[in-house]
Amino acid sequence: MERCHIFLKCGIMNPQKKEEEQTIYGARNSGAVLILRKEKGYTMSMETDSKKQFQKILEESNYIVFFSGAGVSTESNIPDFRSESGIYQTVKDYGYPPEVMLSHSFFLRHTKAFFAFYKDKMIYRDAKPNNAHYFAAEYEKRGKVKAVITQNIDGLHQMAGSQKVLELHGSVLRNYCMNCNRFYSLEEVLSQEKEIPVCETCGGIIKPDVVLYEESLDEQTLMESVMHLEKADTLIVGGTSLTVYPAAGLLRYFRGKNLVLINKSKTDYDNMADLVIRENIGQFLGQFLD
Repeated sequence: MERCHIFLKCGIMNPQKKEEEQTIYGARNSGAVLILRKEKGYTMSMETDSKKQFQKILEESNYIVFFSGAGVSTESNIPDFRSESGIYQTVKDYGYPPEVMLSHSFFLRHTKAFFAFYKDKMIYRDAKPNNAHYFAAEYEKRGKVKAVITQNIDGLHQMAGSQKVLELHGSVLRNYCMNCNRFYSLEEVLSQEKEIPVCETCGGIIKPDVVLYEESLDEQTLMESVMHLEKADTLIVGGTSLTVYPAAGLLRYFRGKNLVLINKSKTDYDNMADLVIRENIGQFLGQFLD
């Protein structure tokens, strides 16, 4: 699959806003942090529950984009290799940090070691969707969510029922021969006993359809993501610290009414959001499933 080089300018949105327009109020409620921006015209008191505010946003929204990161998958028992413990364990077990082992150059130079790490740490065949995945799928059925943009490569959004999923970093479920481009499923790749999977047609190396470090994101996926973000009236960002670029830079294309961040830790975009919730995303969104 051809990868086209696209570089996104990443920076804060609307940096020219007046200081008073960016004033925020914070309130703690049931473990959540509620942030309200004055410029949006909300008249809600600081004591208002974040669940009620989120429900209000859902009811008033007609074009929601759901942007998911690794934190959504961790609640399906898929570890985040970028976490402190993940990096430490990878260096201990393999001698390299995960960013090195998942790079294009490492794949080419140390293909056997790449696949050893990839099969051990990046594939979780028993993982099942959680309530965050089911929320996105359910509200797509209701006509609210128009697209899911995900940094995850596990295919759990589709397993939960989402139809429009834009996978920024590809998917472990798709694999292609680097020589003849023949498609292989994950099961076909794992069924091979060889340390390096090879094509049955031409003998070429089978590469996972995931975007490695040093590789560019797919142009068509980026274009569709930008199109949906520009149309959206609400953007729900969940389970990501928004530090992985250029994916995180996509947020600059959102110009809608409501930016909602659901993440257990603080992000650099918190002061731009209309609602910040620091809870487990699956647990929180599960409250809005019938």
